[in-house]
Amino acid sequence: MNSPDTYDSHAHAAAREHAAGTPATPLSIFALLALGVLSLLAPPAAMAQADKPAAGLDLQRARAQFVEAKGKKVFYTKRWDLSDLPSYEPKQKVSGTIRMWGSNYIVDGNVGKYWEEGFRKFHPGVKFDYHMKTTIAAVPALVFGVGDIGVGRKITFAELLLYQRYNDRDPLEITVATGSYDVTGWQPGYGIVVNKDNPVTQLTLQQLDGVFGSQRLGGWEGTSWHPEYARGPEGNIRTWGQLGAQGEWADKPINVYGLNLRYHQATEISDRLLKASDKWNEQLRIYANFVTPDGKLGRSLTDDLAKDRFGIAYIAAPTRNLPPELKIVALARTPAGPYVPYTMETVHDRSYPLFDEIYMYVDQARDRSIDPKVKEFLRFIVSREGQEAVQRDGKYLPLTAAMVREQLRKLDAPLASTSE
Repeated sequence: MNSPDTYDSHAHAAAREHAAGTPATPLSIFALLALGVLSLLAPPAAMAQADKPAAGLDLQRARAQFVEAKGKKVFYTKRWDLSDLPSYEPKQKVSGTIRMWGSNYIVDGNVGKYWEEGFRKFHPGVKFDYHMKTTIAAVPALVFGVGDIGVGRKITFAELLLYQRYNDRDPLEITVATGSYDVTGWQPGYGIVVNKDNPVTQLTLQQLDGVFGSQRLGGWEGTSWHPEYARGPEGNIRTWGQLGAQGEWADKPINVYGLNLRYHQATEISDRLLKASDKWNEQLRIYANFVTPDGKLGRSLTDDLAKDRFGIAYIAAPTRNLPPELKIVALARTPAGPYVPYTMETVHDRSYPLFDEIYMYVDQARDRSIDPKVKEFLRFIVSREGQEAVQRDGKYLPLTAAMVREQLRKLDAPLASTSE
């Protein structure tokens, strides 16, 4: 596994090669591009302060402590029956190195190690090269040819556009695990939280669009704009009476709380509730992580929400440290129901609508062919053995049989003709 300084050393090496006229490798090209983008984004004052600690690194240090404390811990001991998942059977023997880029949580926990050990029992000639610092690097690593697999959260608009511009096609997306139930950092599901005295106990996704969103001219699917997703201000929900609350609640405003719009969680909520429009309630109260005086991660959203009788928020891992003044409402995909509570079982079986997922992205040729060693590894991960590793790690949740079948259909799709 690479040291924390691996990327930095590659970047400096790339700069030296460029200056000396040495032919650039894909990794050095990737590093130079990253350095170029950073230099364009950084204001002159920031460049002048390059040798000083950057603002925000205190947050990174606090985050590292937070992750280290959780990484090797098994958070749940519940074991699902995975006997309906197919056992892994190699379709061919493979060897070589699989280069993985992306989410640190895969290697901060044990699931990455378990996957590697399990796969190498079948394919001892395969080695792994890890560059697991952040999901932000996952897709660029594929684009610039330095990675075989990009791991992490759902691909963003900008990342998908980058891949499409360079390859004129989409990457192959494989879901490898369901997000956690209550382990922050490990892609937990989202709960909709209100005051415990609030008479509202259940909501639909359309109602959440009305509460958290605003009128819009359309929305996005991938990088395609869809005007048919437009809605007017009549779809806005701004008082509790519009959600069926009566008495003193009927005319009270709905105070909306959420996360910094630069965070991927806000993007995910927009994608899933607001048709990816990024058109939020005009009164949205935005919160972000910060470092407390004792050096720990802090976020005052739930503290403030607990004091606001008429507030509502979306919160990841909502059951963890939920103040007694708050409750989680049940959700339904349509007004016909069913309305599903937030539990470990409903997150695992995906009947609760706002679960999360972990993805692996790989480059797929125009004929849908995939690097054989990468394909075998992905088939192992979604097999019974691969999902038992997820369960053993005790943070992410294993896939259902239906989800495994869907991933295998994508992996085993017949090759397409590339002839004109």
